[in-house]
Amino acid sequence: MVAPPDNDVLWGRSLHHSHGGSPALTGVSLGIREGEILAVGGPRGSGKTTLLRCLSGQLVPDQGEVWFNSAPVHTMGALSRERLRRDRFGWIDPEPTLVPELNAWENAALPLLLRGIAHRTAKKAALEWLERLDIGACARRRPHALLTAQRQRVAIARALVTSPAVLFADEPTATLHRADRAQVLRTLTAAARSHAITTVLATHDAEVAALADRTVWLLDGRRVTAGGQGAPDAEGRAACSLSV
Repeated sequence: MVAPPDNDVLWGRSLHHSHGGSPALTGVSLGIREGEILAVGGPRGSGKTTLLRCLSGQLVPDQGEVWFNSAPVHTMGALSRERLRRDRFGWIDPEPTLVPELNAWENAALPLLLRGIAHRTAKKAALEWLERLDIGACARRRPHALLTAQRQRVAIARALVTSPAVLFADEPTATLHRADRAQVLRTLTAAARSHAITTVLATHDAEVAALADRTVWLLDGRRVTAGGQGAPDAEGRAACSLSV
């Protein structure tokens, strides 16, 4: 095995993975620099989620290598990968999954509380992130009293409250209306940039990809130089802007 370049915090080499015998990734390679916001674009079913799950250690690729800060994730045992995800990575799903019995700040603070962080310290960190994400006024509301966009902001705060080295966002605004999507994404990317959090953002929307520093495109589990939805060169930025 050859370790990745020093300036790549996360690196995947020749990744292959199948689901039930159906190929989801076929030879995908990419490197992500520290502090970079990388969009992984492509239509639904192109392998974006599978790629993020392999890079984050949720899945072990059938073939290929995944490295995080020169550590081979693909050779780690299940407990080591779980610890890596808990301590160094953050994850945002397409739909916010919050604990209904907890209010917004308690949901955001949950990862810290589960680590044994003092209640006061965890609450302070959660409230700070809710304020940064423009949802501080809803800190004491429970999920049923929040709009979908507000619940997703809470989920984003929960992913960021541990100050992860890498944030994985899998179609984080797929269920939101256009105006809410634009606002949430701008807030998310601004928070990531201000805290130098390396971010991997999966999206099928070229307008979303335009907010990233760089975009790689997938089609049928392979890297391509152009996608079917007006995608630019795989190493370039999306040639469009997000209108609100």
